[in-house]
Amino acid sequence: MTQVRVLQDVKGLLAANLAVPEQQSALEAVAAEFRLRITPAMLGAIVEAGDGIARQFVPDAAELTIRPEELRDPIGDGTYSPTRGLTHRYPDRVILAVTHACEVYCRFCFRREVVGEAAALPEADLEASYAYIAANPAIWEVILTGGDPLSLSPRRIASIVARLSEIPHVQILRFHTRVPVVAPERISAEMVAALQGRPQSYLVIHTNHPQEMTVAAKAAMARLSAGGMPLLSQSVLLRGVNDDAAVLEALFRELLRNRVTPYYLHHCDLARGTSHFRTTIAEGQAIMAALRGRMSGIGLPTYVLDIPGGFGKVPIGPDYVQAQGSAHRITDWQGKTHIYRDPVR
Repeated sequence: MTQVRVLQDVKGLLAANLAVPEQQSALEAVAAEFRLRITPAMLGAIVEAGDGIARQFVPDAAELTIRPEELRDPIGDGTYSPTRGLTHRYPDRVILAVTHACEVYCRFCFRREVVGEAAALPEADLEASYAYIAANPAIWEVILTGGDPLSLSPRRIASIVARLSEIPHVQILRFHTRVPVVAPERISAEMVAALQGRPQSYLVIHTNHPQEMTVAAKAAMARLSAGGMPLLSQSVLLRGVNDDAAVLEALFRELLRNRVTPYYLHHCDLARGTSHFRTTIAEGQAIMAALRGRMSGIGLPTYVLDIPGGFGKVPIGPDYVQAQGSAHRITDWQGKTHIYRDPVR
C-alpha cells in the first residue's frame, strides 16, 4: 500500500473518529517525512484526542522538530550487521528483521527510518542469514523482529521457523510483536500453530498503555497462551502516554492477569522527531521506584537504556545501594535507609 493511499485512509479514519483540525493539517507534512498506519482496532480504542493511544499513533507536528542528538539508527543496528536483515551484537543471540512492514507505525519508533520501505526480507538475504547463523555455533537465540514478524502470513512464519529448527545450536526463537494488541484478529489458529515446535518460541508483546488491553487483545493473548507460548511484554516510557506510576501499574497488572510477564521498560530512543516523547532518566527512575512499592516483583520489568551507537542495553533502574566506607547504605521501597555490611573474609 502506498504512502499516499495510507495518508488518505488515515485522514478518513481520523475524520470519522477524531475531528481535530490541527492533527488533520499536520498529517501531510509528517507523512512526507515518516510512515503512517493505524489499525481499526487502535482507532476504536481511542477515547479522546490526545489520550494514551492517540498520542502513540496519530501524527503530530512535533515530529517535524529534529534535534541534533537524534539519529537515523539510534541503537546502531547497522554497526553489527554481517548480512542484510541480521544484527549480531551479543555473542549468543542475533536479531533477524524478517520484514520492514508493521500493522501500525508508532510515532516514536526507533526504526522509523526503515519501516515501510519494503515488505518481507528477500529470500536471498534470508538464506544468507540462515548460513551465518548455522556457521556460528555460539548463537543460541534468534530474535525475530522487523517491522513486525507477525505481519507475515502463518505460512511464511512456519517456513522461517522450520529453517531455523534445522540449525541444532539454535534453542530459542523470540518474536517481538505488536500484533496481538493492534491487530488481534491475526492471531488465528494457523498463526499459533506456525509459532509452535522446536526451537521453543517466546512472544514479547509491545504494549504501552492499559487502553490497549482491549477485549480482542486479551482474547488473542489467551489463544497464544493456550498454545503453550510463553508471553512477555516490552513497553517504552513515553511522555504524555505512560510516564505515570499509576498508568504503568494498571498496564502491568492487566498483563499479569492475562499471563503476560512484564519484561522490559525501554527509555525512549533517540530516533529523529521523537523528543516530545522522551522523559529524563531521573524521571524514569522515580517512576520505577514508585512502582517497587506498589507492585510485586513479578510485575516489574527491567528499566533499560539502549546505548546509542550499538553498545547494547543496560539496566538504569533506581540505585538502592550506595557504598559507605566498608559498608553499604541500602534504601528500601519506602525511602528509608539501612546499613548493610558484607561478611568479613
